[in-house]
Amino acid sequence: MARESISLEETLQAFSSLVSPQIADENIDLLRAALVIAQTEYPEIDETRYIARVHALAKRVTSGPDLKTLINRPPEPAEIVRAINRTLFDEEGFRGNRDDYFDTRNSFINDVLDRKLGIPISLSLVYMEIAKRVGLTLLGVGMPGHFLLKHYDEQANELLIDVFEGGRIVNSTACQHRLDEIYHGHMSLRSEHLAAITRRQLLTRMLNNLRHIYMSSRNFRKALTMVELTLCMHPRSPEDIKQRAILRYNLKQFSAAVQDFELYAKIVPEASDAQEILQTALAIRRSMALLN
Repeated sequence: MARESISLEETLQAFSSLVSPQIADENIDLLRAALVIAQTEYPEIDETRYIARVHALAKRVTSGPDLKTLINRPPEPAEIVRAINRTLFDEEGFRGNRDDYFDTRNSFINDVLDRKLGIPISLSLVYMEIAKRVGLTLLGVGMPGHFLLKHYDEQANELLIDVFEGGRIVNSTACQHRLDEIYHGHMSLRSEHLAAITRRQLLTRMLNNLRHIYMSSRNFRKALTMVELTLCMHPRSPEDIKQRAILRYNLKQFSAAVQDFELYAKIVPEASDAQEILQTALAIRRSMALLN
């Protein structure tokens, strides 16, 4: 049975309870946070159903032939990766959506689990959550234009996984080839491109993907929601506050827009556009006064 529809304000409160700055990054529940993001499109979503789906996939991994036959020793990371790949890609048919990459459904975890289609970051989140439940800790890697996963073993050796390519284990050469495809040879791989990112950074990247899609279609109301969710994690982010102000202005939320413009200038008074922003806020206040 579907859960009762949840309001946007409740969604923001739920997201904040999972990701606010007071919560240690390693304690953020990525799956629940991603499901709250999905509530912005599906307010009646039953999150317990999808959490159970991930649990069931993890159980199949541990009971599958790759791991079940191991005797008297724990599995190697590459063996766990192979077992997850068998369940997720070979048996279940999950895959990257190359035909409609910018479909918003690729970013909503419930849709990814239902349709078995996603983009690198959403498929990686599902993969991470399955791996966690079978004893393999994976970290996100925010390579430009493409998202990867990384595992460190006890000797700090790295294992890079490209979930969009069916969970293939890759090296720096393959990563450079991917950058060449995306940036037409104009970007060279640097060590920081393969650095692990935090859970907040992963969720921020997911929200930014959705924000850009909504902005490109001029759906300012939904773009505003993505900014508000981002600010739950980074409440003093100047650029996000400024963008919220601009979106609120376009949605004729003039009082709230003025507050955000002024807050931006207060947080970064040294910014090159701080005085221009204050002048904009003053002009909006004068326009509002004429309407009263």
